[in-house]
Amino acid sequence: MKNIAVETIERRIYRIRDKQVILGRNLAELYGVPTKALNRAVKRHWKRFPKDFMLQLTPIELRKWRCQFSTSNLSIRMGLRYRPFAFTSLGVAMLSSVLNSERAIRVNIAIMRTFDRLRELIAEDHGLAALVTEHEHRLDGHDQDIADLIETIPQLPSPEPVPEPRPVIGFTTPPKGKRRRSL
Repeated sequence: MKNIAVETIERRIYRIRDKQVILGRNLAELYGVPTKALNRAVKRHWKRFPKDFMLQLTPIELRKWRCQFSTSNLSIRMGLRYRPFAFTSLGVAMLSSVLNSERAIRVNIAIMRTFDRLRELIAEDHGLAALVTEHEHRLDGHDQDIADLIETIPQLPSPEPVPEPRPVIGFTTPPKGKRRRSL
């Protein structure tokens, strides 16, 4: 893995709790190590990862993140037994001191450049950042609203039956394509 495409890294950056983060499983894939080994290294050096460097997804955040893939059985397919860790750009920088391999160094440099590029893009267009934040806040309550609607629908009274229409009195024209029978 000589050079890592910026697009490859950008696709793995998510916005969680108003922070740009990369999930530990994605970092492990980029570093070429098992996720278990990355998590073990992080847990061994726990003091190096304060809350602004790393966070662990809550069950609700994990469910929302899974919904992006619209697969009901994602936990089995993705092998998620535990809630994943998510690393901010500071956490990724700290990982370079924990994982000390040539590949980890190259990947960290590429990731840091990508985070910096995204920061510059957001700084250039404040309107876009505000719009994204506004939409995130507006959509946060939609899941609960939909669940409430689904729960309420069976409790609604059934509609009254619609009476059959009365026959039309008077002259009517035949539908198009049908011919009148002549006597």
